[in-house]
Amino acid sequence: MPNSPHPTTDPHALDPVYLHSRREAIVIICLFVGFLTWSITTCYSLGYTLPTESEPLSTTLGMPTWVFWGIFLPWIAVDIVAVWFCFFFMKDDDLGENDTDANSVEPEVDHA
Repeated sequence: MPNSPHPTTDPHALDPVYLHSRREAIVIICLFVGFLTWSITTCYSLGYTLPTESEPLSTTLGMPTWVFWGIFLPWIAVDIVAVWFCFFFMKDDDLGENDTDANSVEPEVDHA
């Protein structure tokens, strides 16, 4: 009955809120691994090649080059990606109505 006019409820269908949160978690983990790999490999490759006494330490914008490319730049990039992720990628899902008002019982307080 794939052409049925009435949608059938599939007992194995996943909740859209779960699907959105899983997709967002996967993207966050991939971004974390990507920026961590960038930072570690850059800091290792640029930071562990010590200059000799005759050549000065290379700098970029007043910082050691390995700090600029391995720490400063990834932090700026991660901030930009986080703002994009929060404002444009994440979905605001409806979690249903709040039933606490209808089912809650106010405790009686003795004001004596």
